[in-house]
This record gives sequence, C-alpha cells and structure tokens, in this order.
Amino acid sequence: MYSGGMSASERLVEAAQDLLWERGYVGTSPRAIQQRAGAGQGSMYHHFAGKPALAQAAIRRSAQELRAAVEAVLGGGGTAYGRIEAYLLRERDVLRGCPLGRLAMDPDVVADAALRAPVDETLDWLRDRLAGVVQEGVDRGEFAPGLDARHTAAAVAAVVQGGYVLARASGSAAAFDTAVRGLLDLLAPGRGAAAGSRGEYARTGAADAAGDEGDA
Repeated sequence: MYSGGMSASERLVEAAQDLLWERGYVGTSPRAIQQRAGAGQGSMYHHFAGKPALAQAAIRRSAQELRAAVEAVLGGGGTAYGRIEAYLLRERDVLRGCPLGRLAMDPDVVADAALRAPVDETLDWLRDRLAGVVQEGVDRGEFAPGLDARHTAAAVAAVVQGGYVLARASGSAAAFDTAVRGLLDLLAPGRGAAAGSRGEYARTGAADAAGDEGDA
C-alpha cells in the first residue's frame, strides 16, 4: 500500500491517519495500524511510546496536510470570492468526510487534550484564514461593507462540515455540492445575503444623508 521508500515510522503515521479517518480512535487498534503499515510490533514501539503517541503524530500530520491544501487555494491570486469558491469546490473525498472534522466528533479524541489540540488549533486557523479572505473582499468592495468577516467565515466552515454530514447520511456527494453551491449563491457579489446587506447599507446611508441635509 505504501511506497517502498517510506520509513517504518512514516508508514505507521500514514496508516494511523487512514484508520483514524475511517474508524475513529477506538476502532483503530495498534494491530490494525501495524498490519496496514506492514510494520511489526517492535518497530511501532521503537518509534512511538504507544497508540496515543502515534495517534497524536497522525492527527498532527493530517492537520498539516489540511492546512497546506487550504492555503493552496486561499493563498492564491484572484478575488476574495474566487478564492472562497475555490476552497468550497476543491476536490474532496466527500463521503469519507473531513479527516479532522470527524475527529472533532470522536468522544475519545475530544476527551484527550493532547489529541484534541491539533484539531482545535487547525479548525481555529481555518476560520481565521477564511475571515481574513472575507475581510479582504469587504475592504476591496467585493462584499457588502457591513458583512461580518468572522461570522461569515464561521458559516463557510459550518456549511462544509455540515455538508459532509448530509452527504454521508444520504450516501451521495450531491448533498454536499448543493450546500456549498447554495452558500456561494448567497456570497456572490450583488446577490443573496451580500446584496441584501449592501441594499440595507445603501438605504441607511441615504437616510443619514437626508437627515444631514435637514440639519444643515
């Protein structure tokens, strides 16, 4: 399954990543990791103190990979809307779900501060990164002046994670696609919620201007 050029420790971490994604923490046994990695028990315990240490290394690797994938689209050129669109529509294994989002719902991961930390840190980073892009769009006039960047970023992240749940429940990636495309319709400049906010801003501005003229 893994490249012959990979070290035993790399194979173990990658195997743990895959199994945590598929089965969760409790369902990922040391024996299953060893079998998938093609590594013996002695090799595993030579590199890692035990399952918790290996799981922590695997979760941190998954977090690094997710950050890199997100940064590849959000850090590119183009409009703020275009980068958010690229993030929402980027290639994903929708029916498997998010490797970190699924762990955020794993009670054994949530109960262990060391295992939970990279999950929390990465999801916080994601919301902050999205908020930065949204704020760029607001500053450049792509989005309505009153659009709250942090609230919008939280909504984007929630739609993605919720879309995974809907897709898994229905057994079809179409549910995810519908959710993210609906959000894109709302965010599109001149349409949906952004247009409504812009219209409200325009009405408020007009009223203020009228009031200023009366005062003069």
